[in-house]
Amino acid sequence: MKHFTSVGDVTDVNALVQEALLLKKDPHKYSALGKHKTLGMLFFNPSLRTRLSTQKAAMNLGMQVIVMNVGTEGWALEMEDGAVMNGTTVEHIRDAAAVIGLYCDVVAVRNFPTLVNKEADYTEQVHHQFIKYCKVPFISMESAILHPLQSLADMMTIAEHKKAEAPKIVLTWAPHVKALPQVVANSFAEWTLASGYDLTITHPKGYELCEDFTRGASIEFDQQKALMNADFVYVKNWSAYHDYGKILPVDTSWLLDEQKMSVTNHASIMHCLPVRRNVELSDELLDGANSLVMQQAENRVYAAQAVLKNMLENNF
Repeated sequence: MKHFTSVGDVTDVNALVQEALLLKKDPHKYSALGKHKTLGMLFFNPSLRTRLSTQKAAMNLGMQVIVMNVGTEGWALEMEDGAVMNGTTVEHIRDAAAVIGLYCDVVAVRNFPTLVNKEADYTEQVHHQFIKYCKVPFISMESAILHPLQSLADMMTIAEHKKAEAPKIVLTWAPHVKALPQVVANSFAEWTLASGYDLTITHPKGYELCEDFTRGASIEFDQQKALMNADFVYVKNWSAYHDYGKILPVDTSWLLDEQKMSVTNHASIMHCLPVRRNVELSDELLDGANSLVMQQAENRVYAAQAVLKNMLENNF
């Protein structure tokens, strides 16, 4: 594995999941693998789980870690090739990324979409420019459209808790107070389908996701019907894809509760966090016996560690 930006960079999803689960049992088995290697982590937006879990993963492998918050600790970057830089940008990405590649053996970047220009967001300009110019293995810690480290941790969590080889998994839209990206939903859909699982996506009309990531899933506008006999229910908000970045008017019935979950197969509840309690998901479900949100958060460490281990073994 040279880069890790989507499920398409993974030769065998289930093998990577199993490798991550083995690392969870013995996190320090390969503690010398990353000796004298440096991971550079760049954040264009805030992070809690992604930052801490990826840094912990690198430390478990013996790597040194450099962390930089680009928005507050670096120059404003110009992303366009051929730009005449007589405006507010101070440094071009081709220079900044090249320098970072000289200092770091692996580069990891996290950035959010604008939710204004769909075409610009879905071209993944920031990540593609880093890959082009840094010249070292690259990890997406979340992009404008995908969050592969989160999804790998999600697949680990499902593998640990599934009671059947092909469980029914439901991704359900949830209410929110502001427009959120389609990132986690896109990524969860493509990883779930690549894992060979049965996926149903339920959301109000108008909240359809990009078909590049959902092809092969069942789409159901009736949430209660979608939940029938579910084994896992993944709860996440996202803004509209076709009417890009918009919050569309919907009724208030989409908040999941115990009564709605009664038609499931005692389904486990999943959410990537952070979560707006009693807006996206009720306290009773988040704190209930079937909640896996803390297990997902814990698995973020070993998902990142499996990716880094693979890169260290195959690129150095």
